[in-house]
Amino acid sequence: MDKIIVLIGAPGAGKGTQARLLQERRGIPQISTGDMFREMKTADTPLAREIQAIMASGKLISDEMTFDVVKDRTSRDDCKGTYVLDGYPRTLVQAEQLEQLAKEQGKEIVAIEVNVSRDELMKRLTGRRSCPVCGEIYNIYSKPPKIEGYCDLHPDAQLDHRKDDAEETVATRLATYDELTAPLIEYYADSKRLVTIDGSGELESIYAEIEKLFN
Repeated sequence: MDKIIVLIGAPGAGKGTQARLLQERRGIPQISTGDMFREMKTADTPLAREIQAIMASGKLISDEMTFDVVKDRTSRDDCKGTYVLDGYPRTLVQAEQLEQLAKEQGKEIVAIEVNVSRDELMKRLTGRRSCPVCGEIYNIYSKPPKIEGYCDLHPDAQLDHRKDDAEETVATRLATYDELTAPLIEYYADSKRLVTIDGSGELESIYAEIEKLFN
């Protein structure tokens, strides 16, 4: 039976990277809520126009509306087989809505949690630095530049530290993730549909663990 793969992971866990690898190497579409909403900003359909009006008003997009966007996107031809959902569901209400969609599409749901310790996540996120010229990403803990604070490729370019990656902001993002996602992990674990992968190793070894689930 074809599957809907629900990828769960905190900011910095690397789930987006793993979803991209599945798409590149196995042809499994990565369906990202971020990408879907960006597409909605410029699309000219009744649903897109409704989303644009909500965004323009500054209101939050409801679970029902988010579900409509997911349903619309996954009804396309590239999602006829197995696909990966990256960033959805985020709440128990959305998880229950996804159950209905899986029934309609004749697919089974498998949730994969990419688990990384809190200390490691803090280092990955607060340690990020980027070159304003070429966009090269460094990390002061795991991939430092040769000269502290400057890009290896552009020695005159001082590395940026995004506000989003400040310690206080990162701690808030992770706390929000815990609050919303802990019940989701429990939900899929209770129904024996959760697989937990250690996300602290090398990118290729993490991918190999995920790929085993498809063999």
